[in-house]
Amino acid sequence: MNIPSELKYTKDHEWIRIDGDIATVGITDFAQGELGDIVYVEVETVDETIDKDEVFGTVEAVKTVSDLFLPLSGEIIELNELLEDEPEKVNTDPYGDGWMIKIKISNVSEIDSLMSEADYKELIGV
Repeated sequence: MNIPSELKYTKDHEWIRIDGDIATVGITDFAQGELGDIVYVEVETVDETIDKDEVFGTVEAVKTVSDLFLPLSGEIIELNELLEDEPEKVNTDPYGDGWMIKIKISNVSEIDSLMSEADYKELIGV
């Protein structure tokens, strides 16, 4: 299982790549494996500012629909439009082409609440 060490993680199985005050967010390799074949990603919160842990969208797999929770407060500034036609990228490349949104972080102190690679491995029992 792929768990890149340079990323941060949440208990909701999302990964976060931080670059200054911009965070790129997606779901982890573990999460996509648990969900199975992803058929649709819906995010209707682009250009909205929402709080940490609020729902920013959903991911639909063949067997279930799951809410996506914002890992850091901020404005959702970009949606990965590639996922509109190729949602399976979340399965095949969760840390690359399968990213979901970009956030302009409004409270950088929240970064401290995110999990490290080691913390996330402990959470999922790896």
